[in-house]
Amino acid sequence: DLLAFSRIATMGKSNQQLDLGEVVAGVLSDLEIALDESGGTVELGDLPIIEADAGQMRQLLQNLIGNAIKYRDPKRPPVVRIWTEAAPDALLREGSPVPAIRLHIADNGIGFDEKYLDRIFTPFKRLHTRGSYSGTGMGLAICRRIVERHGGEITAYSEPDEGTTFIVTLPRTQPAAEPAAQPEPSGEA
Repeated sequence: DLLAFSRIATMGKSNQQLDLGEVVAGVLSDLEIALDESGGTVELGDLPIIEADAGQMRQLLQNLIGNAIKYRDPKRPPVVRIWTEAAPDALLREGSPVPAIRLHIADNGIGFDEKYLDRIFTPFKRLHTRGSYSGTGMGLAICRRIVERHGGEITAYSEPDEGTTFIVTLPRTQPAAEPAAQPEPSGEA
């Protein structure tokens, strides 16, 4: 997980037009067994096409949806709701507003006290013991790094025993890649 965290910026793939609905469908296919075993359901709204790194968006959604299933109340099956809304002035690029979306991933799980909000995005910081829930404490740190690499923001709203809603704000497009610098002619023949 630490290696994955460190490679987000250096090993990212190029951005492409990406249907978030298709990415979520792939993630749900991967999580099918966990959903079946927990009796969980996913309510999916319309998701847009954005420009992003496909592998990293998949990893982001895998972590967030996987957490919604993992951190469930044992007395009730998990219900995960995923939807987006426009966020036209939520992000700035070089001082100008950028068309953006807000992706919501809400669950009915165990939740947490919001005084720990910053801690959940810190590498190796956990709110629960390893005996209670598996994991390394890197999943949400990886999510934050992916979102920031894409020029976005991530936060959460939560209440103990009431569930959590993660809100990921992402630009609809990414800035054009800088052209590779050309070497200066040396003047030698």
